[in-house]
Amino acid sequence: MEPFALKRALDNVRATTPLVHNITNYVTVNDCANALLAIGASPIMSDEPADVFDITSICGGLTLNIGTLNERSIRGMFAAGERASELGHPIVLDPVGAGASALRTRTASDLLDKLAVSVVRGNMSEAKALAGGAAATRGVDVCPGDAVTEDNLAAGAAFARDFAAKTGAVVAVTGAIDIVADAERAYAVRNGSPLMGRITGAGCMLSCVCAAFATANPDALLDATVAAVVGMGLAGQIAQGRMGGYDGNGSFRTYLLDALYNLDGDALEAGARVEELA
Repeated sequence: MEPFALKRALDNVRATTPLVHNITNYVTVNDCANALLAIGASPIMSDEPADVFDITSICGGLTLNIGTLNERSIRGMFAAGERASELGHPIVLDPVGAGASALRTRTASDLLDKLAVSVVRGNMSEAKALAGGAAATRGVDVCPGDAVTEDNLAAGAAFARDFAAKTGAVVAVTGAIDIVADAERAYAVRNGSPLMGRITGAGCMLSCVCAAFATANPDALLDATVAAVVGMGLAGQIAQGRMGGYDGNGSFRTYLLDALYNLDGDALEAGARVEELA
Protein backbone atom coordinates (compact mmCIF):
# COMPACT_ATOMS: atom_id res chain seq x y z
CA MET A 1 0.00 0.00 0.00
CA GLU A 2 1.24 3.46 -0.89
CA PRO A 3 2.74 5.34 2.07
CA PHE A 4 0.27 7.64 3.83
CA ALA A 5 -2.70 6.17 1.90
CA LEU A 6 -4.56 5.57 5.17
CA LYS A 7 -3.87 9.08 6.44
CA ARG A 8 -5.02 10.58 3.16
CA ALA A 9 -8.23 8.55 3.22
CA LEU A 10 -9.20 9.79 6.69
CA ASP A 11 -8.07 13.35 5.96
CA ASN A 12 -10.37 13.35 2.91
CA VAL A 13 -13.32 12.33 5.08
CA ARG A 14 -12.59 15.12 7.56
CA ALA A 15 -12.13 17.65 4.78
CA THR A 16 -15.22 16.85 2.70
CA THR A 17 -17.84 15.88 5.33
CA PRO A 18 -19.48 13.27 3.06
CA LEU A 19 -23.26 12.99 3.33
CA VAL A 20 -24.19 9.30 3.60
CA HIS A 21 -27.67 7.80 3.27
CA ASN A 22 -28.06 4.76 5.52
CA ILE A 23 -30.79 2.15 5.39
CA THR A 24 -29.68 0.20 8.39
CA ASN A 25 -31.28 -1.84 11.13
CA TYR A 26 -33.29 -0.31 13.93
CA VAL A 27 -31.18 -2.01 16.63
CA THR A 28 -28.10 0.04 15.80
CA VAL A 29 -29.27 3.06 13.81
CA ASN A 30 -28.40 5.63 16.50
CA ASP A 31 -24.87 4.29 16.95
CA CYS A 32 -24.37 4.26 13.18
CA ALA A 33 -25.36 7.92 12.94
CA ASN A 34 -23.06 8.85 15.82
CA ALA A 35 -20.13 6.91 14.36
CA LEU A 36 -20.48 8.85 11.11
CA LEU A 37 -20.60 12.15 12.97
CA ALA A 38 -17.56 11.11 15.01
CA ILE A 39 -15.38 10.60 11.92
CA GLY A 40 -16.50 13.86 10.36
CA ALA A 41 -19.21 12.58 8.01
CA SER A 42 -22.91 13.47 7.99
CA PRO A 43 -25.65 10.82 8.23
CA ILE A 44 -29.19 10.61 6.89
CA MET A 45 -31.40 7.67 7.84
CA SER A 46 -34.46 6.86 5.72
CA ASP A 47 -36.01 3.59 4.51
CA GLU A 48 -39.40 4.85 3.29
CA PRO A 49 -39.67 3.93 -0.41
CA ALA A 50 -41.41 7.21 -1.24
CA ASP A 51 -38.60 9.17 0.42
CA VAL A 52 -35.38 7.42 -0.55
CA PHE A 53 -35.11 8.59 -4.18
CA ASP A 54 -34.81 12.21 -3.08
CA ILE A 55 -32.64 11.43 -0.06
CA THR A 56 -30.18 9.34 -2.06
CA SER A 57 -30.07 12.04 -4.73
CA ILE A 58 -28.68 14.63 -2.31
CA CYS A 59 -26.20 12.27 -0.66
CA GLY A 60 -22.83 11.04 -1.86
CA GLY A 61 -22.91 7.44 -0.64
CA LEU A 62 -25.30 4.71 0.51
CA THR A 63 -25.22 1.97 3.16
CA LEU A 64 -27.60 -0.99 2.87
CA ASN A 65 -27.83 -3.15 6.01
CA ILE A 66 -30.26 -6.09 6.08
CA GLY A 67 -30.15 -6.64 9.85
CA THR A 68 -33.87 -6.05 10.50
CA LEU A 69 -35.57 -6.67 7.18
CA ASN A 70 -39.18 -5.95 6.38
CA GLU A 71 -41.02 -5.58 3.09
CA ARG A 72 -40.97 -1.78 3.24
CA SER A 73 -37.26 -1.56 3.96
CA ILE A 74 -36.50 -4.02 1.16
CA ARG A 75 -38.40 -1.85 -1.31
CA GLY A 76 -36.58 1.17 0.06
CA MET A 77 -33.19 -0.51 -0.36
CA PHE A 78 -33.79 -1.31 -3.99
CA ALA A 79 -35.20 2.14 -4.76
CA ALA A 80 -32.26 3.88 -3.06
CA GLY A 81 -29.75 1.47 -4.56
CA GLU A 82 -31.06 1.95 -8.08
CA ARG A 83 -30.82 5.73 -7.69
CA ALA A 84 -27.31 5.52 -6.21
CA SER A 85 -26.27 3.25 -9.07
CA GLU A 86 -27.62 5.76 -11.60
CA LEU A 87 -25.64 8.54 -9.94
CA GLY A 88 -22.44 6.52 -9.58
CA HIS A 89 -22.48 6.80 -5.79
CA PRO A 90 -20.63 4.14 -3.77
CA ILE A 91 -22.90 1.54 -2.19
CA VAL A 92 -21.84 -0.52 0.83
CA LEU A 93 -23.77 -3.75 1.41
CA ASP A 94 -23.82 -5.26 4.90
CA PRO A 95 -25.45 -8.72 4.56
CA VAL A 96 -26.23 -9.17 8.27
CA GLY A 97 -27.24 -12.76 8.96
CA ALA A 98 -27.11 -13.88 5.34
CA GLY A 99 -27.44 -17.64 5.43
CA ALA A 100 -29.62 -17.59 8.56
CA SER A 101 -32.89 -17.34 6.62
CA ALA A 102 -34.03 -17.62 3.04
CA LEU A 103 -35.28 -14.02 3.06
CA ARG A 104 -31.98 -12.59 4.23
CA THR A 105 -29.91 -14.63 1.82
CA ARG A 106 -32.17 -13.92 -1.15
CA THR A 107 -32.39 -10.20 -0.39
CA ALA A 108 -28.65 -9.77 0.03
CA SER A 109 -27.96 -11.77 -3.12
CA ASP A 110 -30.48 -9.76 -5.14
CA LEU A 111 -29.05 -6.45 -3.91
CA LEU A 112 -25.58 -7.59 -4.88
CA ASP A 113 -26.71 -8.86 -8.29
CA LYS A 114 -28.93 -5.95 -9.28
CA LEU A 115 -27.11 -2.92 -7.86
CA ALA A 116 -23.66 -1.44 -8.48
CA VAL A 117 -22.34 -2.43 -5.04
CA SER A 118 -18.92 -0.96 -4.29
CA VAL A 119 -18.08 -2.66 -0.98
CA VAL A 120 -19.38 -5.80 0.73
CA ARG A 121 -18.68 -5.76 4.48
CA GLY A 122 -19.57 -8.76 6.62
CA ASN A 123 -18.20 -11.72 8.52
CA MET A 124 -16.90 -14.81 6.75
CA SER A 125 -20.12 -16.80 7.15
CA GLU A 126 -22.14 -13.99 5.59
CA ALA A 127 -19.66 -13.62 2.73
CA LYS A 128 -19.71 -17.35 2.07
CA ALA A 129 -23.50 -17.36 2.10
CA LEU A 130 -23.50 -14.73 -0.64
CA ALA A 131 -20.91 -16.72 -2.56
CA GLY A 132 -22.98 -19.89 -2.15
CA GLY A 133 -20.50 -21.66 0.10
CA ALA A 134 -21.74 -21.43 3.70
CA ALA A 135 -22.85 -24.72 5.26
CA ALA A 136 -24.19 -23.20 8.49
CA THR A 137 -24.58 -19.93 10.34
CA ARG A 138 -25.10 -18.75 13.90
CA GLY A 139 -27.66 -16.03 13.28
CA VAL A 140 -25.76 -12.78 12.85
CA ASP A 141 -22.49 -14.21 14.23
CA VAL A 142 -19.78 -15.99 12.32
CA CYS A 143 -19.85 -19.79 12.39
CA PRO A 144 -16.79 -20.95 14.38
CA GLY A 145 -15.66 -23.05 11.44
CA ASP A 146 -15.62 -19.98 9.21
CA ALA A 147 -13.65 -17.68 11.51
CA VAL A 148 -10.45 -16.29 9.99
CA THR A 149 -7.32 -17.45 11.85
CA GLU A 150 -3.60 -17.39 11.19
CA ASP A 151 -3.87 -20.99 10.00
CA ASN A 152 -6.47 -20.29 7.28
CA LEU A 153 -5.51 -16.70 6.46
CA ALA A 154 -4.12 -17.50 3.01
CA ALA A 155 -7.25 -19.43 2.06
CA GLY A 156 -9.40 -16.59 3.37
CA ALA A 157 -7.50 -14.08 1.26
CA ALA A 158 -7.90 -16.24 -1.83
CA PHE A 159 -11.65 -16.49 -1.19
CA ALA A 160 -11.95 -12.71 -0.71
CA ARG A 161 -10.03 -11.94 -3.91
CA ASP A 162 -12.14 -14.43 -5.86
CA PHE A 163 -15.38 -13.04 -4.44
CA ALA A 164 -14.23 -9.51 -5.27
CA ALA A 165 -13.42 -10.56 -8.83
CA LYS A 166 -16.87 -12.12 -9.27
CA THR A 167 -18.78 -9.17 -7.83
CA GLY A 168 -16.61 -6.24 -8.88
CA ALA A 169 -16.77 -4.98 -5.28
CA VAL A 170 -14.15 -4.52 -2.60
CA VAL A 171 -14.72 -7.27 -0.03
CA ALA A 172 -14.13 -6.64 3.68
CA VAL A 173 -14.37 -9.83 5.73
CA THR A 174 -14.18 -8.77 9.35
CA GLY A 175 -13.51 -10.71 12.53
CA ALA A 176 -10.60 -11.29 14.90
CA ILE A 177 -8.41 -10.86 11.82
CA ASP A 178 -9.88 -8.75 9.04
CA ILE A 179 -9.31 -9.34 5.34
CA VAL A 180 -9.88 -6.54 2.82
CA ALA A 181 -9.48 -7.38 -0.85
CA ASP A 182 -10.20 -6.48 -4.43
CA ALA A 183 -9.61 -8.83 -7.34
CA GLU A 184 -5.85 -8.23 -7.32
CA ARG A 185 -4.75 -7.46 -3.75
CA ALA A 186 -5.66 -8.61 -0.26
CA TYR A 187 -4.67 -7.18 3.10
CA ALA A 188 -4.88 -8.57 6.63
CA VAL A 189 -5.77 -6.08 9.34
CA ARG A 190 -4.96 -7.05 12.92
CA ASN A 191 -6.34 -3.99 14.68
CA GLY A 192 -9.30 -4.36 17.01
CA SER A 193 -10.51 -5.42 20.43
CA PRO A 194 -12.48 -8.48 21.56
CA LEU A 195 -14.76 -6.08 23.43
CA MET A 196 -16.16 -4.97 20.07
CA GLY A 197 -18.04 -8.27 20.06
CA ARG A 198 -19.65 -7.39 23.41
CA ILE A 199 -21.66 -4.45 22.08
CA THR A 200 -24.38 -4.41 19.46
CA GLY A 201 -23.50 -2.55 16.31
CA ALA A 202 -19.72 -2.47 15.91
CA GLY A 203 -20.04 -4.10 12.49
CA CYS A 204 -23.01 -1.94 11.50
CA MET A 205 -21.07 1.18 12.46
CA LEU A 206 -18.11 -0.04 10.43
CA SER A 207 -20.24 -0.52 7.32
CA CYS A 208 -21.46 3.08 7.55
CA VAL A 209 -17.91 4.28 8.16
CA CYS A 210 -16.83 2.34 5.06
CA ALA A 211 -19.48 4.21 3.07
CA ALA A 212 -18.14 7.56 4.29
CA PHE A 213 -14.56 6.61 3.39
CA ALA A 214 -15.66 5.35 -0.03
CA THR A 215 -17.63 8.54 -0.68
CA ALA A 216 -14.64 10.70 0.22
CA ASN A 217 -12.18 8.52 -1.74
CA PRO A 218 -14.08 7.27 -4.81
CA ASP A 219 -10.94 6.60 -6.86
CA ALA A 220 -9.22 4.53 -4.15
CA LEU A 221 -11.89 2.18 -2.82
CA LEU A 222 -9.53 -0.54 -1.63
CA ASP A 223 -7.31 1.87 0.30
CA ALA A 224 -10.39 3.66 1.65
CA THR A 225 -11.91 0.42 2.91
CA VAL A 226 -8.65 -0.67 4.53
CA ALA A 227 -8.48 2.74 6.23
CA ALA A 228 -12.04 2.41 7.52
CA VAL A 229 -11.40 -1.10 8.89
CA VAL A 230 -8.13 -0.03 10.51
CA GLY A 231 -9.76 3.08 11.96
CA MET A 232 -12.60 1.18 13.60
CA GLY A 233 -10.22 -1.47 14.92
CA LEU A 234 -7.78 1.10 16.27
CA ALA A 235 -10.64 2.96 17.94
CA GLY A 236 -11.58 -0.31 19.63
CA GLN A 237 -8.05 -0.71 20.95
CA ILE A 238 -8.01 2.84 22.25
CA ALA A 239 -11.42 2.35 23.88
CA GLN A 240 -10.28 -0.84 25.58
CA GLY A 241 -7.22 0.99 26.89
CA ARG A 242 -9.47 3.47 28.70
CA MET A 243 -11.44 0.81 30.56
CA GLY A 244 -11.34 1.01 34.35
CA GLY A 245 -12.32 -1.40 37.06
CA TYR A 246 -16.01 -0.48 37.07
CA ASP A 247 -16.39 0.01 33.32
CA GLY A 248 -18.41 -2.40 31.20
CA ASN A 249 -19.66 -2.65 27.66
CA GLY A 250 -21.69 0.55 28.02
CA SER A 251 -18.56 2.52 28.81
CA PHE A 252 -16.71 0.75 26.01
CA ARG A 253 -19.37 1.85 23.53
CA THR A 254 -18.94 5.47 24.59
CA TYR A 255 -15.15 5.24 24.54
CA LEU A 256 -15.33 3.74 21.05
CA LEU A 257 -17.22 6.76 19.72
CA ASP A 258 -14.81 9.08 21.54
CA ALA A 259 -11.85 7.32 19.94
CA LEU A 260 -13.36 7.66 16.48
CA TYR A 261 -14.00 11.35 17.13
CA ASN A 262 -10.40 12.00 18.19
CA LEU A 263 -8.69 9.81 15.57
CA ASP A 264 -6.51 11.66 13.05
CA GLY A 265 -4.60 10.59 9.98
CA ASP A 266 -1.20 10.47 11.66
CA ALA A 267 -2.50 8.25 14.48
CA LEU A 268 -4.21 6.02 11.93
CA GLU A 269 -0.97 5.50 9.99
CA ALA A 270 1.08 4.98 13.16
CA GLY A 271 -1.33 2.46 14.70
CA ALA A 272 -2.20 0.46 11.58
CA ARG A 273 -1.39 -3.25 11.70
CA VAL A 274 -1.74 -4.07 8.03
CA GLU A 275 -0.07 -6.84 6.01
CA GLU A 276 -0.39 -7.46 2.29
CA LEU A 277 -1.15 -11.13 1.68
CA ALA A 278 0.21 -13.23 -1.15
